[in-house]
Amino acid sequence: MTINGGISFWYATDHTTPTTPPRPPLTTNTTADVVIVGAGYTGLWTAYYLKQAAPDLRVTVLEQKFCGYGASGRNGGWLYNGIAGRDRYAALHGRPAAQRLQQAMNDTVTEVIDTTTAENIDADIHRGGVLEVARTPAQLARLKAFHATELSFGETDRELYDATATHSRINIADAVGSSWSPHGARIHPLKLVKGLAAACERLGVVIHESTPVTEISPRKAVTPYGAVRAPYVLRCTEGFTASLKGQKRSWLPMNSSMIVTAPLPPSVWSQLNWSDAPLLGDMAHAYMYAQRTADGRIAIGGRGVPYRFGSRAATAENTGRTQPATIEALTNLLTTFFPQLTGTEITHAWSGVLGVPRDWCATVTLDATTGLGWAGGYVGSGVATANLAARTLRDLVLGDSTDLTTLPWVNHRVRRWEPEPFRWLGVQALYAAYREADRQEATTHRPTTTPLARLADRISGRH
Repeated sequence: MTINGGISFWYATDHTTPTTPPRPPLTTNTTADVVIVGAGYTGLWTAYYLKQAAPDLRVTVLEQKFCGYGASGRNGGWLYNGIAGRDRYAALHGRPAAQRLQQAMNDTVTEVIDTTTAENIDADIHRGGVLEVARTPAQLARLKAFHATELSFGETDRELYDATATHSRINIADAVGSSWSPHGARIHPLKLVKGLAAACERLGVVIHESTPVTEISPRKAVTPYGAVRAPYVLRCTEGFTASLKGQKRSWLPMNSSMIVTAPLPPSVWSQLNWSDAPLLGDMAHAYMYAQRTADGRIAIGGRGVPYRFGSRAATAENTGRTQPATIEALTNLLTTFFPQLTGTEITHAWSGVLGVPRDWCATVTLDATTGLGWAGGYVGSGVATANLAARTLRDLVLGDSTDLTTLPWVNHRVRRWEPEPFRWLGVQALYAAYREADRQEATTHRPTTTPLARLADRISGRH
């Protein structure tokens, strides 16, 4: 029987770390030097780095539920060097600027690993890199173009594999090629967020859980229990941004869903040849992402119901429950990649939301005149990007001019999403087009990307 919802598989099965008592909510008006809204990766990393750099700084974090309730406790555990919007930043600011951004992301993977080691956070990290695979001629063409682009942005340690070499890394049915990057690691998302919260508290960060912020204004964050006044108010709410007053159309809360298998026996892992535990992705338009977990399961995710009308996924009570049709689709995807897993038990299914800006570009911003700052719009690549964003916010708040504060994503502005019903209609049409494009490419074996997918890319703003 599949356990559906309950936040995520990571929460349902995490028995290795002590259960943290609920942190008390805010009870009255108070003050701080910096108030951070959201206790996910972005908010907690920002608090951590601020207190490390300036121990006397009074840093308060406000969280509507509990640390890691959002995407930080539900994601696929991909710590890797992808960042949303890099190609657009190259067009806006020049290729050297975008290359610096990419190098910063490459370094961020190591930064997270080194910091978890220094803080004694056991997050099941295994640095096996990232293997992105092609299974159709059109996907192979995109893979080769993608590989060449990554090399041009300075990732010279990336490797391109043919079908035979791909099967030697992971035995994926019908794989015709792949690209492998060393800049990736599997993590247990919940263990990371719990360990990070504890590290923040050891440094003196005040965390209030069960404290929803309803409005952010210059130098003030408002909750039902009181307001926190501070010179700096940092919004780190990602996919839940639409729940804040005036932010309904800032970032679209995109839904992503996951399933996980029962632990697989050694004989099956031998057949799959998934020995070094690289992260696994593909070159489909409606792409998937997967990892081999520390306890010997496969966790695999993708888009189910991508968006709910009126950004409801960001404001409604969300326990992560997933539609049966989505569970079936992800199970079919799993067995398409690995036919030998047909009939394997799916033990858990869950969903979460991620933040998508209108131009699909991740950003870090601080307005020095109002003290308002924010970071996010990671479009599904937030595990590592949140760390880079946090270190950048630290430097901006402290007024330091550093290599990070001059990266091209700093203070990038983007227009808002369209009002309803155009927002809902557009997203539904977009993902219908991508699914149809994948179907066409798989059935016709055409050697190039379908015109339908290229049109969808242009309309969506993804490319």
